[in-house]
Amino acid sequence: LFRLCGQSDLAEDLSQEAFVRVIRSLDRFDERFRFSTWLFTIGKRLLVNHQQKMKPTPDSEVVEYRAGDTRTPAAEVEEAERTGRVTQLVQVALDALVSPQREIVLLFHQQGWSVQQISEELRMPEGTVKSHLFRARRRMLEAIELSGTPNPHEVFR
Repeated sequence: LFRLCGQSDLAEDLSQEAFVRVIRSLDRFDERFRFSTWLFTIGKRLLVNHQQKMKPTPDSEVVEYRAGDTRTPAAEVEEAERTGRVTQLVQVALDALVSPQREIVLLFHQQGWSVQQISEELRMPEGTVKSHLFRARRRMLEAIELSGTPNPHEVFR
C-alpha cells in the first residue's frame, strides 16, 4: 500500500483497516485462492475508495506575490491556471479508466514501477501489462478530447 500511495501514515491506516476487515470476513475467504492476494485486494480497494473521497479540486485563485520572485503576479496566475487545467485534465483521463488499467497506469507513471514489477505484483504477463498501458493511454486521450479541450497537446506542454 505504501508503494501505491507513497504516504506511510495512510498506508499504515489502510493496512490496519484491511486486517480488521479480513478478521471480520474470514468466514467468507475462499481457500482455493491465495490469502495474500485476498488481503492485497482488500487493501487496494480501501486505497481506491480513500483516493476517490480525497480527490483534490483544482483551485485557480490568484497566487500571492512572493518578494524576490522574478515572475510577475500575472505570470504566476497564468501558471496556476495552467496547472489547474492540467490537473483537471489528468483527473478526467484517470476517471475514464477502469481497473486494472487505472492501477497499472498509476503504478507505471506515478510510482515509477517497471512493466516487469507490475507484471510480478499483479500476476499477469508482461505483454498484458503493456497492452493495458497502451489501451489506457488511448482511452485517456479520448476522454480528454471528449472533455471539450480545444487542443489538449498544448495544455501539456
